[in-house]
Amino acid sequence: MLKPIPAKSQRILIIDDDHSICDILQELLVSLGYVVAVSHGVSDIDELIKKESPDLIVLDYLLPSINGGALCKHIKENRLYSKIPVIIYSAYPLTMTSLSDYGCDAFITKPFDLNEMIDKIEKLTEG
Repeated sequence: MLKPIPAKSQRILIIDDDHSICDILQELLVSLGYVVAVSHGVSDIDELIKKESPDLIVLDYLLPSINGGALCKHIKENRLYSKIPVIIYSAYPLTMTSLSDYGCDAFITKPFDLNEMIDKIEKLTEG
């Protein structure tokens, strides 16, 4: 059973080319009171962040056009976005050791438990 968290109306940006994962996460997070935007690809992360103004970014490590770790590093190196927490998930647990180099705030191995995702989101969106 999923553990509920208080509704917060914070904005979460999900970046993943897998539509089913995006749909599941979006439905869950909206039901918990979050405002959710989804992108299935990234051509311009700076423009996407400006448009969506996320409080947190959840992204897949393996994206078609860019490595999710490199994308996270770009976000963390930009002074305008560096404070936005980033959660990366991957089916490859060995990538976890290299993700600290990218500056991600949390890592989850796929397939992930939804309660684990909620816990990490809750911790990273607390004021």
